Amino acid sequence: MYVSMKEMLDAANRGQYAIMAINCFNLETARAVIRAGELENAPVIVNLHQDHILNHCDTELIAMIVKKLAQRSPIDVALNFDHGEEVSYLTKAIDDGFSSVMVDASRFDLDGNIAMTREVVQYAHPRGVSVEGEIGCLGGSEGGKFTQDSMYTDPQEAKRFAEESGIDALAISIGTSHGDYPDGMVPKFDMDRLREIKQLTNMPLVLHGGSGSGEENILNSVKNGINKINVGCDFMNANRDAAAKLLAENPDINFYEMMHQVEQDSIDLVRYYIRLSGSNQKNKR
Repeated sequence: MYVSMKEMLDAANRGQYAIMAINCFNLETARAVIRAGELENAPVIVNLHQDHILNHCDTELIAMIVKKLAQRSPIDVALNFDHGEEVSYLTKAIDDGFSSVMVDASRFDLDGNIAMTREVVQYAHPRGVSVEGEIGCLGGSEGGKFTQDSMYTDPQEAKRFAEESGIDALAISIGTSHGDYPDGMVPKFDMDRLREIKQLTNMPLVLHGGSGSGEENILNSVKNGINKINVGCDFMNANRDAAAKLLAENPDINFYEMMHQVEQDSIDLVRYYIRLSGSNQKNKR
């Protein structure tokens, strides 16, 4: 069933588990995520990053594909526009059928962030679309520009942001970074900060940059209040590695056969994260 994030994240908040949001960009990746959810009887979120939408697939086309897949599925599926940095992109995604959007206005000061996010909320909510906002910033592993302490979410600012913006879920910065970590590196999470933000907001909290965070960090973050976990790099790498393995074994493999097998292999990675997040067997329908 095609739904917004609000209902599933509210349930996760009450039940102290997290929903997996996996970055996709086409039919095969979206279908793999939904199939993994079906096998685990778990609600899932199909994430579409703004850059992937602008450079690869448009919001109107991908919304139709994911909506049809969701309507055929027994599990709850949300489609989320991830890291939308322009109001025009976000409102177009809403008009084109996305069930959720994530506003990335973290480049502004707190007042500017609240203003832009609230503008999107006021457009989205009357149309039944949920909104995720972000307070704090994440660094990137490329070039070693990891998240610094100064980029972490301030708990009091998080409280004000949540109250004044009207969002349904809040993405926070507690130590993760976007991108792949160097081999052997595991980020350190600020669990005290997470617990304080949860206590102050009592709303669904979101962890961006979940790839490579380590099982212990994921388990503890869910235990302390995270209800949505974004994973992009690990999923993309699983697809890439499956394709490389198939080509190494058979350089003349038919492209259709390769794509079909890559899709099947990537399902296992999503199932792993679903079980880790505690959302397996949590589909409510």
